[in-house]
Amino acid sequence: MNYNFIAQQTSISEKQVRNTIQLFEEGATLPFISRYRKEATGGLDEVQIGAIKESWNRQQEVEKRREAILKSIEDQGKMTPDLKRKIEGVFSLTELEDLYLPYKQKRKTRASIAVEKGLEPLAQLIFTGIETDPEGRAASYLTDQVVSVSDALQGARDIIAEWINENQEARTRIRNTFQRGAIITAKVKKKKEAEGSKYRDYFDFSEPLSRIPSHRLLAIRRGEEEGFLSVDISPDEDQALESLDRLFLKGPTACKDQMEEAIGDAYKRLLKPSIETEFSNLSKEKADIAAIQVFTENLRQLLLASPLGQKNVLAIDPGYRTGCKVVVLDSQGNLLADLVIYPFDRANEAQTKLAELIKKFKIEAIGVGNGTAGRETEDFVKKVLEGSGQSNDIGLFMVSEQGASIYSASDVAREEFPDKDVTVRGSVSIGRRLMDPLAELVKIDPKSIGVGQYQHDVDQNSLRNALDIVVESCVNSVGVNLNTASKHLLRYVSGLGPALAQNIVDFRTKNGNFKTRQQLLKVPRLGSKAFEQAAGFLRIENGSNPLDNSAVHPERYDLVERMAKDAGSSVKDLMQKAELRKAVRPEKYISDVVGLPTLKDILSELEKPSRDPRTEMKKFEFESSVRKPEDLKVGMILPGLVTNITAFGAFVDIGVKQDGLVHVSQLADKFVKDLNEVVKLQQQVQVRVTEVDLARKRIALSMKL
Repeated sequence: MNYNFIAQQTSISEKQVRNTIQLFEEGATLPFISRYRKEATGGLDEVQIGAIKESWNRQQEVEKRREAILKSIEDQGKMTPDLKRKIEGVFSLTELEDLYLPYKQKRKTRASIAVEKGLEPLAQLIFTGIETDPEGRAASYLTDQVVSVSDALQGARDIIAEWINENQEARTRIRNTFQRGAIITAKVKKKKEAEGSKYRDYFDFSEPLSRIPSHRLLAIRRGEEEGFLSVDISPDEDQALESLDRLFLKGPTACKDQMEEAIGDAYKRLLKPSIETEFSNLSKEKADIAAIQVFTENLRQLLLASPLGQKNVLAIDPGYRTGCKVVVLDSQGNLLADLVIYPFDRANEAQTKLAELIKKFKIEAIGVGNGTAGRETEDFVKKVLEGSGQSNDIGLFMVSEQGASIYSASDVAREEFPDKDVTVRGSVSIGRRLMDPLAELVKIDPKSIGVGQYQHDVDQNSLRNALDIVVESCVNSVGVNLNTASKHLLRYVSGLGPALAQNIVDFRTKNGNFKTRQQLLKVPRLGSKAFEQAAGFLRIENGSNPLDNSAVHPERYDLVERMAKDAGSSVKDLMQKAELRKAVRPEKYISDVVGLPTLKDILSELEKPSRDPRTEMKKFEFESSVRKPEDLKVGMILPGLVTNITAFGAFVDIGVKQDGLVHVSQLADKFVKDLNEVVKLQQQVQVRVTEVDLARKRIALSMKL
C-alpha cells in the first residue's frame, strides 16, 4: 500500500494515514476511530478519516487490477522489465488501463484483419516515416486478399490507427485536450419535441463540461436515457488533431498524407469515442458525488433535527373524508390507544373524544402530520386545547410526514404492529418522529425520506453507502439507550450490525434490562472486538456504574476511577461536582496510550454525561391567513420551514400545501457558494413572496427581506 500517495490525495500526513489505515485493518469503525483514537490519528475528524478510507478503498481496487494485468501480460509472454516497472509505478486505474490496452484480448478489428493479411510490415514502414514511396511499396503486398494498392494502404492505415489509439502518450494528450476544452452539447431528437417538453431547456444546449453544475448534467443524462435528447462531449477537433500530428508526423513527406489520414481516423473512430466515454463517466461520477453530498448533508440535518424527548404524545394523521387517525404513545413510544375522529363532519363528537384521550393519558404534546388537511386539523386541535384551558400546557407541533407512508407499509412496521393497519402505523410514526426523529427515521430507507435531488439518477451503490455512513455517524454522535433502542437503531451502532442488534434485543427480552455495559459480552456472538467498538456509544440510564450513561469508554474507567481517588471522591461525585473536576490536572494522567485529546474528552463528558448534541425543539406556526396558493400575494412576508436543500436553492413550506423555492441568488445579500452556510433543514425562516405562477404550480420566494 502506497501511504504517501494516499497522503497526497487527502492532504493528510503519511503518519496519520498509516495509523488510520492500520486501525481500519484491525477492524475499527470510522465513528470509533474519530471518537476514541485521537492520539493515533492526530485528532483527525470523521470527514478526514472518511477521505482516507475512501482513498484506501480505491487503492485496493487499483492493486487488485494491477495484479490481474501483470498476470495477464506474463501469461502472454510479453512482459519486459521496463513494462513491469511502468505498471508498478502508476497509481490510477486510467493509467493502468492505458498501459494494458495493447495487450488486452480484443475481438476482431479492422487492424487485426489487416495484420492477418500480412500488412503490418507496410504499416511499420509508413509509421516510422522511412518509406519514400508508400504507393510503390504497397504494390508489393498485393495478394488474393489484398487486391489493390488502395486496399493495402487502407489496411496499413487501420493498423497505424490502432497503434495510435493504444499509445499512452497519445491518450494522455487527447485526455488533456478534453480536460481543457470539452463542451457538452445536448439536442432534442427528431419528433420528440412535444413528448420531451420538460427538457425544453436542453433542446439546443451547450456548456463547457468543466463548468456544468451537477443538477444540469444529471437532468441532461436523464433526458438522454429517456430517449428525448442526444448528447455529445467533444473538445475542439483541430486542437486534438494538431496535438497528435506533433507526436506522430515525422520523417519524409512521402508518408505524410498516409499518416495524416491514419491520425484523423484514429482520433474520430477510436480515440475520441473512447475518451468521450471516459469523460462522460467521469463527469457523471462528479455529478453523482455532488448530488450525493447534497443528499447526505440534508439527511444528516434531518436525522439530527430537534427531538421533543420522552413525553406522553398524541399523534394525528389528518384526513378529510376518511377521518383523522389518532394514536396515543407513552414516553417510550409504546402504542396505548388508537381511534378515528371526524373533526370536519362530526366536530362535537371528535372534540369530546380528543379531550377524553388528553385527560385519560395525561398527554404532554400533540403532533399533527403536515399532509392533506394538516392545517385544518391543527386549527381543530387548538380549539380543543383552548376549550379545555390547556393551550399553554400542551405543546402542539406540525410534523413532517415525509416517508411515513413508506414506513407504514414496510416489513418493519408490519413486524412492530402486525394487527394494525397502515393508517395506525403512519400515525405512530408521526408521533415517534416528534419524540425522536433519529430513532424513527432509521427505520425508513433514506432514499424515501424525500430530501436531496436526482437521487434516482445517481449511482445507487454509492448513494446507499454514503447514506449508511451518515446514519451511522448521526446515531453514534447522539448515542443510543441500550435498554430502549430498537434493533433498527442498534444496527447502526459502531461495531454491531443487524445480527448483533437482533441478538441484543433478544437478550434484553429474555433477561430484562442491562445493568452494566459489561453485560454486553454475554450477548451471543458479541465478542471483545464488537464490545470495544460499540460500548462507548451505548448508554444505560440508572445503571450500577454512572459512567455507563456517558460517552466515556469502558477501557478508560480505571483512569476515571484513579482521577476520583486522587480527588478523594467517588466517580459519581466527580461527575456531579464542578469543583472536583476543575481540580483535575489532565497532564498528570498522560501515558503511552492516553494523551491530552482523550483526557479533555473525558473531562468534558464527566461535566455533561450523555449530552445530546441536538438542539431543543422550537414551536412554529404558519401565517393563519394563508392556506392555499391563491391566498398568496407578491410582497408578502411569511414564516416558513426549510424542507429541502438542493444545489440551486432551498425549498420552503409556507403552509399552502406546496413548497416555494428560494433560488440560491435570493438566499442572502451576498454570493452564496455553500447553501448550508445560510440555511439548514427544518430551519425556521422569514421569506418574501416574489412570484406566484398558479398554472405551473410554482412559488418563488426570497430571503432578501
